[in-house]
Amino acid sequence: MEHLSVRLKVPGIHCAGCIRTVERALQGVPGTTRVRVDYLRKEVRVEGEGPLEAWLGALEGVGYPASPLGDLQ
Repeated sequence: MEHLSVRLKVPGIHCAGCIRTVERALQGVPGTTRVRVDYLRKEVRVEGEGPLEAWLGALEGVGYPASPLGDLQ
């Protein structure tokens, strides 16, 4: 698998509890190596072996639909 670094827009982030839920969901995806939440921008940077669909599905599953921002790296 290819190493990815992606930014995701997660408009549902509103509090510290949201941040913890988002981090746990993404860290639970096999191959994820790093998760960083930017609360003010409501964005998340995720790094790891992907795939992107697994990260998006994990967020959807905990009630935080997301969309990719910019190009995949």
